[in-house]
Amino acid sequence: MRTIRFLLALLILAIPAASFGQVGLRIAIGPPPLPIYDQPICPGDGYLWTPGYWAYDDSVSDYYWVPGTWVEAPEAGFLWTPGYWGWGDGGYFFNDGYWGLNVGFYGGINYGFGYFGDGYGGGRWDHGHFFYNRSVNNVDDRNIHNVYNERVEHRGIDNHISYNGGKGGIEAHPSSAQEAAAKDRHIPPVEAQTRHAQAARGNPEQRAGLSHGNPATAATAKPGEFGEHAAAAPRETGEASRAVAGGAAPDTRTVVHPKDLGPIARPAPANSGNAKADKKYEQQQDKLIARQTQERQKLQQKQEAEHQQKANADNQKLEQKHQQQTQQLAQRHTAQQQSLQSRAPQARPSGGGGRK
Repeated sequence: MRTIRFLLALLILAIPAASFGQVGLRIAIGPPPLPIYDQPICPGDGYLWTPGYWAYDDSVSDYYWVPGTWVEAPEAGFLWTPGYWGWGDGGYFFNDGYWGLNVGFYGGINYGFGYFGDGYGGGRWDHGHFFYNRSVNNVDDRNIHNVYNERVEHRGIDNHISYNGGKGGIEAHPSSAQEAAAKDRHIPPVEAQTRHAQAARGNPEQRAGLSHGNPATAATAKPGEFGEHAAAAPRETGEASRAVAGGAAPDTRTVVHPKDLGPIARPAPANSGNAKADKKYEQQQDKLIARQTQERQKLQQKQEAEHQQKANADNQKLEQKHQQQTQQLAQRHTAQQQSLQSRAPQARPSGGGGRK
């Protein structure tokens, strides 16, 4: 019996985390900020928008971006509740999205395009037909006639934070209605969505580490259309979340020199109840910010010297080199801040954002 249990344990460990919808997988560092992108035009009647999200590939220990895409609803009347990252038991875990008659809790994350953190304002079902709200969706009313215009009032914060709870995460909790929606009949992601996510996982250009948080394909018109003309690349990273503040600039894709980076932000002070541990953490933050500031100044001086030495050289090529150097510096500083914040003193008992 003991041998059988041992073999079963090995089998479970051998199964990729993605097979379980990442249930039970805990990541010490939260996902990067949500990239900003344009929504592709709706490909046809009956397609519903499913926003993009960061997933995690434990085989390479990196996040990867699953592009937002239009998906045919599995049943008339069903809406999509996006998945989200939450905090609990000392790490970040992913809550899978699902189809249901009502939109449930998705962490308070502002995914845009009608998913502003609470409910869905992108459209509604009426007598078996889905009507699109053009105020938040890219719909061609010459081909799709069941449309309407309705301004969506929302309190979603446009900060691009991609997770709930933990250091710098969205502080939102499910309402009673959302808790009830979580108990309704659900349909898991359809096959097209599963294939879409698998294609993203297998594409190195979608990984956060290689793309510096700006995946090659941010959104597609239909699932799996990577590299097609209908795919959309991210526009800019926008404001960095509090979780990664201190390294990433508001728009690292267009920043060329360190002097153009935004100021190094200090994370919120630790308040674990352990004064000694909190003070030590603050001192570590001070040292890290001082070192990063010095590294910025050093790189800036080096780049200015290169400009003086190569006054008659190809300036465009030199600027491209400097932009890459600055991006790499910002990315490295972001990773350093994330690593330090993941070791911040935690209050006991912790609570966090448990799975719903």
